[in-house]
Amino acid sequence: MNEIINVIKTRRSIRRFLPEQIKEEELKTIIEAAIHAPSGHNEQPWHFTVIQNKELLDHFNSVIKKLMSESEVEWISAIGRNEKAHIFHNAPTVIIVSGRKSAYSALVDCSAATQNMLLAAHSLGIGSCWIGLVNFLFKIKEEAQKLSIPEGYEPFYAVALGYPDPSKQPRPIERKKDVVNYIK
Repeated sequence: MNEIINVIKTRRSIRRFLPEQIKEEELKTIIEAAIHAPSGHNEQPWHFTVIQNKELLDHFNSVIKKLMSESEVEWISAIGRNEKAHIFHNAPTVIIVSGRKSAYSALVDCSAATQNMLLAAHSLGIGSCWIGLVNFLFKIKEEAQKLSIPEGYEPFYAVALGYPDPSKQPRPIERKKDVVNYIK
């Protein structure tokens, strides 16, 4: 099988990481993959904030979980109340993906960059998880300011990165096959 197709088919969201930090060279390769993503009108409207400070990640986790626990959506509030849950799954590296507000399709472009990061990480033996629930953090201006996101950019997602804990790996989930129709 083609190497790229294999990476796409075998990548899984990792939610249990080893505590050791990923290597700087690996991080640079993952970010390089992100900035080579396609973007509408070649605007390249992304910005990446790399966090490798455990205390700050734990602080953000506490803030996010408190807000989640107050949600009217039951599954979200349940995660917020779960003392064992960690929004970033205790990953040693987290990247916040932000997009330029004035760009034509920043959300889509940043999603493409995020997918490139996930695939690049997997190809290097690094686990990753795309985290949308981080958006609770962005609702508190004082907390969001700690990310030093440039003026004119809006944070969208987080990507948790780290070496997967080999004792707990996700099994592949069967993919839906009836999602295509052909018009000839």
